[in-house]
Amino acid sequence: MNSQDVILGMLMKRSLTGYEIKQLFEELFSYFYSSSYGTIYPVLHRLEKEELLTKESVVQEGKPNKNVYTITEKGKSQFQTYLSSPMEGDSVKSDFLMRLYFGQYVGTEQVITWLKKVQIQTQQHLDQLNETYSLYHKEMHPAQIICIQIGIKEFKAKLETIQEGLTQMEQIEDEEKRD
Repeated sequence: MNSQDVILGMLMKRSLTGYEIKQLFEELFSYFYSSSYGTIYPVLHRLEKEELLTKESVVQEGKPNKNVYTITEKGKSQFQTYLSSPMEGDSVKSDFLMRLYFGQYVGTEQVITWLKKVQIQTQQHLDQLNETYSLYHKEMHPAQIICIQIGIKEFKAKLETIQEGLTQMEQIEDEEKRD
């Protein structure tokens, strides 16, 4: 899976502007796919050059022109090839988990600080995903709903585990203070 596959998938349902594609990456897809803003437009340009999509410039009064992207038959075929290819394994890259793993070298207080910070961030991500789900669930395919529900449950499980870890680390901190 790469940004090309994701963008072609987005365009399977309807034509989108570059801004709408960027918004989907930031709001919905950010929970299970990481792509920088700087990669979207170069990928769109390459896909257009490879005739996997077309671009139509729409003139707007008082605003810059907007580009609307539409997947071509060749692009649909390419996307179907991706969907038919062997599924890649999930990959996890987390600076938080790496630091937490080596937390014994920084002390209990720092680990607690990390846990509280990530607890707040995770709750914010869960709230955002729930909000996004509530906005779009009526127009989502059941497979899309399952995808979002997995994300919601993963965030909830992470929050539960962080809370358990915080309780444990705070007990250790209390014992250290008594000694």
